[in-house]
Amino acid sequence: MTAFYHVCFVVPQLEPAIRDFTLAAGVEWHEPRTHRLGDWDYRLTFTRGDAPFIELIEGPPGSPWDASDGPRFDHLGFWTTSLTEGAARLERQGFPEEFNGCPYGRAFAYHRMDSVGARVELLDLALQPGFLETWNPGGTPMPAIDETAFGDGC
Repeated sequence: MTAFYHVCFVVPQLEPAIRDFTLAAGVEWHEPRTHRLGDWDYRLTFTRGDAPFIELIEGPPGSPWDASDGPRFDHLGFWTTSLTEGAARLERQGFPEEFNGCPYGRAFAYHRMDSVGARVELLDLALQPGFLETWNPGGTPMPAIDETAFGDGC
């Protein structure tokens, strides 16, 4: 089994979640960063250290990270050797795609897993060096789901 590399919570505000995780578990955080995807400005941060990471995202209403109804566990993140093949595999297995970042120039996709009330995020392995440079400089490469191991799914 390929291990997930992060767990994500979407929150109305990063600072209280950062404070509470720090107090409850002693985790350390990177400085939050602001990004834009389409029409949405959002903020995020990851824990310091090695995988698995905790990710917090503060997104606006209507965005893929909308926390208008309150904070929630949102997804588990996995690297994949092929986002296209991985997304197609999850669709065939009954996990509908909820959001795809590719039209926005970002190689990730969220797929719904109703049995756990959350999503799985697939990220193209080509993004991993940039992730490591940003969030874990000097960190070791993380495993990825090998999409060729699944065959054609027929």
